[in-house]
Amino acid sequence: MINDKKNLTTSWGAPVGDNQNSITAGSRGPTLIQDVHLLEKLAHFNRERVPERVVHAKGAGAHGYFEVTNDLTKYTKADFLSEVGKRTPMFVRFSTVAGENGSSDTVRDPRGFALKFYTEEGNYDLVGNNTPVFFIRDAIKFPDFIHTQKRHPQTHLKNPDAVWDFWSLSPESLHQVTILMSDRGIPATFRHMHGFGSHTFKWTNAEGDGVWIKYHFKTEQGIQNLAPELAAKIAGENPDYHTEDLFNAIEKGDFPAWKMYVQIMPLEDADTYRFDPFDVTKVWSQKDYPLIEVGRMVLDRNPENYFAEVEQATFSPGTLVPGIDVSPDKMLQGRLFAYHDAARYRVGANHQALPINRPKNEVNNHQRDGQMRFDNNGGGSVYYEPNSYGGPAESAENKQAAFPVQGIADSVSYDHNDHYTQPGDLYRLQSEEERARLVKNYVDSMAPVTKEEIKLRQIAHLYKADPEFGKRVAQGLGLQVPQQV
Repeated sequence: MINDKKNLTTSWGAPVGDNQNSITAGSRGPTLIQDVHLLEKLAHFNRERVPERVVHAKGAGAHGYFEVTNDLTKYTKADFLSEVGKRTPMFVRFSTVAGENGSSDTVRDPRGFALKFYTEEGNYDLVGNNTPVFFIRDAIKFPDFIHTQKRHPQTHLKNPDAVWDFWSLSPESLHQVTILMSDRGIPATFRHMHGFGSHTFKWTNAEGDGVWIKYHFKTEQGIQNLAPELAAKIAGENPDYHTEDLFNAIEKGDFPAWKMYVQIMPLEDADTYRFDPFDVTKVWSQKDYPLIEVGRMVLDRNPENYFAEVEQATFSPGTLVPGIDVSPDKMLQGRLFAYHDAARYRVGANHQALPINRPKNEVNNHQRDGQMRFDNNGGGSVYYEPNSYGGPAESAENKQAAFPVQGIADSVSYDHNDHYTQPGDLYRLQSEEERARLVKNYVDSMAPVTKEEIKLRQIAHLYKADPEFGKRVAQGLGLQVPQQV
């Protein structure tokens, strides 16, 4: 008979003789500090939780692949998009935005839609949401916005006053808030929702010519949403409902899939389009810039270990590859710093070297040391550049495409400030049944607000988007539309 028993060891590999009893001075004496196994267990246990993400704390992930289905090489030189049929391995993380790690999956909240493509030219991260727009359009407002979604510093309770005070004082949020209060505010599962890059990005081809683009991921499972009453019931019975659904679907071979499309805008159109194409609170009309199919994303493998893969996965819109550049989107520009910096704080300076984040191709740079450096730290190779010893050097052909800039350095807003046309169009596009549910969701969410002026301010925004919209929400709250609207 083969004895395949494995000896329990300490973290440094020494065998453990007793894992049931700590070392004490006699049967009733105090515990001895020389019990190094006990000390190591307790010390490691105290550190088993990295800080949760400031936003998107609660999430689920899966592995899969992306397959190109359409030749768009005339627009981008990105290698993973270079030929029809090419497959690139991926890791995907879905999440809620505002809640803590233990919150319910079925709350009314946007869903994070974070994708990591392990390309042959390095990793490419597309870090979006299940909505095509966002609440704000300048990163300087992001910490304040997220503070309103968190708990009151005194009561430690969620604070509707803060939420609606901020939104009503930030009219650019109206488009996203209206989507949030619609049926799509509570997806039935992660599998039954679309995904979006949300921001405008720039694709550059091998000749150096560029276009502005927006990403769209259309679920092949179809859109399904939860009624608020059912969502609340599930939240009480199974707060991990979406996490469980994704894992079980993949486990039984029901692999979820999305088709990826892009909208493509010529560079010169950015100066004349009726909305600022870099304002993340606005969409581009698909009549003006139709969807063009790019490929298909399939999730077909569950993580082996949640912490190692889902929790330690880090994403940033600044994780780019040749052929994909950024735009002047003020919100995107702030995220380029904030996401990588959050990963360094939360996981560590060497987070990119972890297996889940490590690119498939060889990494050659001069970054050294830092906490938890677990590879050979560059060995004895040259550790600076430029150098005369054949160390890694730049490749001019992979420079980002140049673009013109002009203007006076100042704190300025976007030139376009029409925050009402698109939310109004969204309201009018919905059926009467959908409008009724939208109004009810607004009313239910705003009802707990204690300050009447906050409610009236938000009603005024809704009225400017569509008079009927504002009147119906006002009526539901037992208020009148302000006369000055």
